[in-house]
Amino acid sequence: MDTEKIVWVFNSAGGKFPGAVFSRKELAEQWIKLNKLTGTLTAYPLDVCVYDWAVNNGYFSPKTDEHRTPEFIGKFTSASQEHYHYEDGSSD
Repeated sequence: MDTEKIVWVFNSAGGKFPGAVFSRKELAEQWIKLNKLTGTLTAYPLDVCVYDWAVNNGYFSPKTDEHRTPEFIGKFTSASQEHYHYEDGSSD
């Protein structure tokens, strides 16, 4: 995702919704460290859903009808997205 426009989304451990969205990883990491947070920081492409991004970049190929349903597409995430784990403000 280096050449694409991205945002960094932080999800706390056990959180249902994102806690913050940042334009730069450095800003996110400062906030995570300052608040001693535990969770995941993930890069998301702008203006394209992760499902389409993964398909278009060869990270995922739909193989069943379920893979083309609104429910599947709406919940889709990819391990190919750049992401980092934090515990008490420190990365693993």
